[in-house]
Amino acid sequence: MQSGTKWSRVVCTVNAEGTCALFFGEHYHSVDEKGRIILPAKFREAFADGLFITKSFDNCLLVYTKKDWFEIVEKINSLPTTKASVRNYQRFFIGSAVEGEVSRQGRISIAQNLRDFAALDKDIVIVGLANKIEIWEKEKYEEHIAGAEQAAAEIAEEIAEFGV
Repeated sequence: MQSGTKWSRVVCTVNAEGTCALFFGEHYHSVDEKGRIILPAKFREAFADGLFITKSFDNCLLVYTKKDWFEIVEKINSLPTTKASVRNYQRFFIGSAVEGEVSRQGRISIAQNLRDFAALDKDIVIVGLANKIEIWEKEKYEEHIAGAEQAAAEIAEEIAEFGV
């Protein structure tokens, strides 16, 4: 860390060695005929206690460790359910979630309704985003990231408003 730089708390799962397990990188894989994907080897240990898969607003899937999932759900459930937007968010995000585990072969099963939502048919991209991973249909991801790359300067300017 740089001296004088303000850093916020890094959210991560602690692995068996007691170190922070963060997810990074793009990993290209495919979905097998049973709806399973191979999780990158370097991600598997963080999910040893299980995982949760849910929908994302970008028509991809999000995967969280159990620990991180329960922390997020606790925050969401503390929101006022008198607001329709909160109830809808709970239905979309929590209601669609499926609990899973990593098999001995390093695979995770993705429920059919989640595969349908994200259009996961064959080729996929697994993207590490620090405390979570995303699972994208390959073509959709490449289109999405190409758009983000085109708008990188505008995105950076907007993000700078948050102090990043």
